[in-house]
Amino acid sequence: MKKVVLVTGANSGIGLALCERLLSHDTEGLHLCLACRNVQRAQAARAALLASHPAAQVDLLQMDTSSVFSVLRAAQEVKVRYKWLDYLYLNAGIMPNPEFDAKAFFRGLFSSKAITMFATGEGILTQKDGVTPDGLQQVFATNLFGHFLLIRELEPVLCQEGRTSQLVWTSSSNANRSAFSLEDIQHRRGTQPYSSSKYATDLLSLSLNQHYNKQGLYSSVVCPGFVMTNLTFGILPSFPAFLWTLLMPVFWLIRVFTNTFTLTPYNGSEALLWLFRQKPESLDPYAKYHSLTSGLGNNYTQPHKMDITFETSESLYSKLLQLESDMRKKVAETQPAGPSLKT
Repeated sequence: MKKVVLVTGANSGIGLALCERLLSHDTEGLHLCLACRNVQRAQAARAALLASHPAAQVDLLQMDTSSVFSVLRAAQEVKVRYKWLDYLYLNAGIMPNPEFDAKAFFRGLFSSKAITMFATGEGILTQKDGVTPDGLQQVFATNLFGHFLLIRELEPVLCQEGRTSQLVWTSSSNANRSAFSLEDIQHRRGTQPYSSSKYATDLLSLSLNQHYNKQGLYSSVVCPGFVMTNLTFGILPSFPAFLWTLLMPVFWLIRVFTNTFTLTPYNGSEALLWLFRQKPESLDPYAKYHSLTSGLGNNYTQPHKMDITFETSESLYSKLLQLESDMRKKVAETQPAGPSLKT
């Protein structure tokens, strides 16, 4: 039987690179589903994958993780299409309206924290968040809550007797404890919504293992490293393209000193592919699995213990359950003809 793999945010960057590598690893043994917000870009990604793997089975699913109704509708479609899911890669994410602190950058450039600054963006990046039509903070909804709701809605195909399924979250080295607060899980009052959402991702993965392992569902977190993707380019939108080209030798030089500079989506997807090959029950729920690239260009995966606690993860899980209940009621009132909602 083919393994069914669903990847969110699969039309570019890490997600698309992962899909390419998965098909290269086992074309005939996979049934791949690309879950994307933009249908045209998803179609282009599917065409590219089929061009290099003509025998592959690649489906498309339209889904916007920032929209509760879109997630519920997409989940209903998944349950109609597939009897089970073996892997769910929770990769979709945004960093909207990033603001770059040039003064902090140049101060850090000549300090002992220069490499850490490059690798994580700590101290030099802030974002202006938005609000979705559902009334949720945009980054929180896209990066975390939409995925949480998807998992909850897909329980029938993820949790089946006699089978194991795996959740793989794309987190970040920018997941900082200082950016997250249980009193403000959506980060309405802060300036680091991306960092907050990624730290919440780390917490949620731990709690999901606590609640779902007995049902055969396991959750892991990865960090792709510093990768040049559309999200990265958006950090400095005023930079001309040639300047990024000029910076690349600097990034390659930095790689000699830190293996977190994976730079390409292919390299950044290393840990995601590595987890595909592992038995999920053998993995450490407190570890974040990092994609790393050596100075010689060799890719490998290494676990690092996350800065999280079980108590905080359980508190976040409880708050998300309450928010889920509230949002389901809201959608039921505004979309009476929509998908049937779990209570």
